[in-house]
Amino acid sequence: MALDFDPNDLITPNNYGVNGQPHEVWTKLRREAPVQYVEPDTHPPFYAITKHADIMAISNKPEIFSNLAGPMLLDNRQLHAREEGDAFGRMRTIIEMDPPEHRDFRKVASGFFTPRSIHRLDEIVAECAKGQIDKLGEEGETDFVESIAQRHPLRVLSTILGIGPDDEDLLLELTQQLFAGDDPDLQREGEDREAATQSLLADFGALFTRIIEDRRANPGDDLASLLANAKMADGSPMGPMETFGYYLIVFTAGHDTTRNAISGGMQALLENPDQMAKLCANPSLEKTAVEEVIRWTSPVNYMKRNLLVDAEVGGVKMKAGEDLVMFYASANRDDDVFENPFQFDVTRHPNRHLGFGTGEHFCLGAHVARLSSRALFLELANRVDTIELAGDPTHIASSFVAGLKTLPIRYKIRPTA
Repeated sequence: MALDFDPNDLITPNNYGVNGQPHEVWTKLRREAPVQYVEPDTHPPFYAITKHADIMAISNKPEIFSNLAGPMLLDNRQLHAREEGDAFGRMRTIIEMDPPEHRDFRKVASGFFTPRSIHRLDEIVAECAKGQIDKLGEEGETDFVESIAQRHPLRVLSTILGIGPDDEDLLLELTQQLFAGDDPDLQREGEDREAATQSLLADFGALFTRIIEDRRANPGDDLASLLANAKMADGSPMGPMETFGYYLIVFTAGHDTTRNAISGGMQALLENPDQMAKLCANPSLEKTAVEEVIRWTSPVNYMKRNLLVDAEVGGVKMKAGEDLVMFYASANRDDDVFENPFQFDVTRHPNRHLGFGTGEHFCLGAHVARLSSRALFLELANRVDTIELAGDPTHIASSFVAGLKTLPIRYKIRPTA
């Protein structure tokens, strides 16, 4: 069908920075062209996949829809840099693997992230949430993103990794520059974007090298030690580029996506005061509320796949070598799956959202993200007297990991006994 919208709205970071996620476009595509070939100005062409059922089907066929080319749709500048052989092409993450290799590498850390293993963090996470809210004082104004949403999951992750406050602050800075590299307020300074990217990856490399060397000399029971000393099923050490790739995913995605879910969830609660009232009146709703927050925000906006063979999706024939982009945020508003999908409902159940993906690449840290988010919203529900917007929120200029850059709030908080 002929497009009557701007394809750049689907993928261009600056458009997300101005308007947030393009739900109007996705709604139209779900109804009229759920598998749509688009040609943006700054990125190579791709098929936009917007329906829940199609994304489920694609995600469960890794032998056809491959991850080897990476999860992001690189823009023309990044593609040129990769062709030149920069660090983007040398560091491997588990997101860039297909089975059986992906399963072998996933097993390295999967035991650490089971619900039973994560349950031991309950007290630590609850204390972290309490400490973050305590810092607000009894009343005032603040940017919720800066003060709470980014600090709470980062503190939880730093505890799991066993890293100190100095590295925690460095990790926050580097992660923002990685995932919001197109946002002028968050990107690394420098006119040459390729040089800035290389500098950023070098800083990550220096941080990881220092931590890996320390954990090999002084291993502990933290996740950083597990990964630094990991062995594959045949007893061989995990390769250096794969170790760096594991560190990159765990050290960055583990808190950045949760930050965006928490901040977007708070915005949804503020804009739907009846739902805030329900949660505060019944804090035991924190589990269903967090699932709704993840559905509503979909902080990992999309994942890319590359066709290994000719295939057909939703009646549309595609050729081997072509890219398709699965828009999770669109699938999470699919009215074939969700009743009243544009209604934020903290009691929604069941909630078959794809906020953590599905299939082979279901998010390894989903249990940690849920635990971290539940603890914070439970603490807020138990202690909030009043909370309201104190200004207009702003969005990060990023189409891959999408979310709020600022969320000004005014609040009154009850002190703990």
